[in-house]
Amino acid sequence: MSLSHGYGPPTEASRAEAVLLGALDSGVTLFDTAALYGFGDNEELLGRVLAPHRNRFTLASKCGIFRENGKRRIDGRPETLRKTCEDSLRRLRTDVIDLYYLHRWDKSVPIEDSIGALADLVRAGKIQHIGLSEVSGATLRKAHAVHPIAAVQSEYSLWTRNPEISVLAACRELGAAFVAFSPVGRGFLADGVPDQLVETDLRSRLPRFQGEAYAQNQGLLTRYKQLAAGLGCSPAQLALAWLLNRGDDVIPIPGTTSLDHLHDNLGAVDVNLGPEVSAALDELFGSHAVQGARYAEATLHEVDSEEFPR
Repeated sequence: MSLSHGYGPPTEASRAEAVLLGALDSGVTLFDTAALYGFGDNEELLGRVLAPHRNRFTLASKCGIFRENGKRRIDGRPETLRKTCEDSLRRLRTDVIDLYYLHRWDKSVPIEDSIGALADLVRAGKIQHIGLSEVSGATLRKAHAVHPIAAVQSEYSLWTRNPEISVLAACRELGAAFVAFSPVGRGFLADGVPDQLVETDLRSRLPRFQGEAYAQNQGLLTRYKQLAAGLGCSPAQLALAWLLNRGDDVIPIPGTTSLDHLHDNLGAVDVNLGPEVSAALDELFGSHAVQGARYAEATLHEVDSEEFPR
């Protein structure tokens, strides 16, 4: 996502291509995009750069959020999902998407109807597996009753523990993978947030990155960086290692616009936390340690995932 959307201006084409091919050559086998990211631009980027290497990786994309008349819209109607899939296949320059997520549940449409449309796409050979994003355990179970759900993707990191309320357990009950987006806390856990956020950086609108809440959250970083230094790893590697330690079914998907950060992230597989560091991290980021909601109020109403009381 960060190559095209959400964190300031889109990445220069040559640099974006270098990051994607660098990831592929470094052994990355899962590339995750969405119709939303750059309103199609990110899918076009992946199609242009990675289509010649299509047999070397698993391709994931998402439907259900797109731009209409210049505005972002959530739409889970079957006819919309079918059209969105055709558009994505064209932009991605592929005949099939390996894992296709419903990016958000459109609460005006029964989840069974949206999943039924995606199941039709499986039968038509347009997609191989169905995923869901930012849903509750209850919604996952309803969807799974219509068609097996291969994966759920939601925000999960040391400072966003909401999946532990219900949906992570539901995934394990049903045999679905859990894909953790924003695994380094939108840069916070990598100590990589600019002092001044531009207007097109979504973090400028997130409560955790604003005012007194952000000032208090920054107080967590001193101890956090000490723990990383004690292991001889970077802050980003520590965050990713913590997620990798959650289980083989938890798959973090860090995004980056930098080859240096890409290689740093991949080094997390060699970090051994040990029980003492794991316990220290859980204590540091324990209940109520993080200040501010993860989304603005309007966006929280759009998601179906469980939230801790505030």
